[in-house]
This record gives sequence, structure tokens and C-alpha cells, in this order.
Amino acid sequence: MAVVVILVLLAAGSVLFHLLSPWWWTPIASNWNYIDNTIIITFWITGIAFTAVVLFMAYCVLRFRHRPGNTAAYEPENKKLEGWLATSTTLGVAAMLAPGLFVWHQFITVPPDASEVEVVGQQWLWSFRLPGADGRLGTTDTRDVTPENPLGLHRTDAASLDDLIIEGGELHLPIGKPVKVLLRSVDVLHDFYVPEFRAKMDMIPGMETYFWLTPTRTGTFEILCAELCGVGHPQMRGTVVVDTEADYQAWLAEQQTFSQLTASSETSPTATAIAAAAAQ
Repeated sequence: MAVVVILVLLAAGSVLFHLLSPWWWTPIASNWNYIDNTIIITFWITGIAFTAVVLFMAYCVLRFRHRPGNTAAYEPENKKLEGWLATSTTLGVAAMLAPGLFVWHQFITVPPDASEVEVVGQQWLWSFRLPGADGRLGTTDTRDVTPENPLGLHRTDAASLDDLIIEGGELHLPIGKPVKVLLRSVDVLHDFYVPEFRAKMDMIPGMETYFWLTPTRTGTFEILCAELCGVGHPQMRGTVVVDTEADYQAWLAEQQTFSQLTASSETSPTATAIAAAAAQ
């Protein structure tokens, strides 16, 4: 009887924890309510299956417990039961997978009016790049990555010169406007993850991945790396700030372009000393 009680309490406690825990009612900072809905559908299907299995185990322990004079009946096959189990399992898995296909389609179908921002991951730092006055991002190549050019921008590409570079700082986004987030890694596998946005995506060396979102609430949110990327992985954190339009434009005006950063590095004391030594 103790085992039966424990199994029933386990099933009841799991259901109550899901219904009473506050996490799924927390307001989010983006438009990914359909991701939450997909998670809830999955929880309902797996929760019903889990509760049914645990309660069935409790029933079996109680119904078929050892009693003097009882003997076990051996039944190696039950085609009717196997058919029901196979059918219900197939329908349950299909019900969990189908919403994900629609969600994925929304996740990668970028609105035509979305602006672009690039997130670059490297051990163990987040950097960001935004289009400059021309409204488009310049080209890059990991072979061009140097201490003076950590994002690997092409210096000969005119579109790169006015790109805004934020290395190790905060990423700011305007509220209420769709943003296409381009993701790139210059060394190993990373994963850009902002929990409140309900959005994450792997950053694969040699590839450019992306997703899009529309921030719907101002605030400051933490960026995490959700892929083990080396000994500094736990410390690879950053910050994204969702601003009002006025605050966003004020922050944007403070950022330096790629050409300005290049010019400052070339005129630094170290660069000047190296150039003088080379001239001698």
C-alpha cells in the first residue's frame, strides 16, 4: 500500500506543480506567445501520458499484489492492446510535432520591414554589429579576423565602413519594431539565448543562422550562451536592452563605426611605434 500511495502522490504532485508554478504566466518581452503555446501543448500531452502511466502502475501494484493462493497468468502477446498502444503513441507524437512545424515557419519567416542586427560569438564574448547610414551590413570573412578587426569585416567593402561595432558591450533594440537577428561564430559552436524572448539559435562556425523577433516590453535582459563552448562558457554572458525609440536613437548616436575604430587603432601609440620601427 505504501508504494501505491507514493505513486498516487507523485502523479497528483506533478499535476499540481505544473498548474500552480508561476513560470508559464510570466510576461515575456517578445512576440513569441506561440512558442509558449507549443510548450503547453507538449506539457498537456506528456503530462496526461505520465499521469496515466503512473496511476496504471499504482493500480497494478494494488490489483495484482501478492496474496496467498494467487497464481500469475502468463500472456506473452495481446495484439489488441499492442495496436491501441501503437496508435495512441503515434497520435501523441504527431500532436507534439505538428505545432512545431508551424512555429518553426513563423520563427524563420522574417517580415519585410525588419531591421538587421548581427550577433557574433567568440570565446567568451558577445559582440554586435548594426547597419550604418547606408542601412545594410558589409561583408565579412573569418580569415580577416585580427585583434584590430575582431569581427572580420572586409576593409575594401564600402558597406562595411559605416557599420556600427559594439564589442563586449550592450545590445540595444527599439521596442515594437521587428528585428532580424543574424548569428555568426568566429571560433567554436555557441548558442545565442535570451530566455525572456523565448528565442535561441545555434551559432555554427562557417555558417550564418538567424531568427526574428519583435520586442514588446522595455527592459534589460541577460544574454546566455546555451551551448558548451569551453572553460569560460558559464561566464559568456551579455546584456540586451529594449529601449523606447528616443532612447534607442540616443544610444545609436554614441556608437562608433568600423572606419572610426580602424582609424583609432591605426593612430594609437602602439600602432605609431610599430610603423616608426618598420620605417627604420
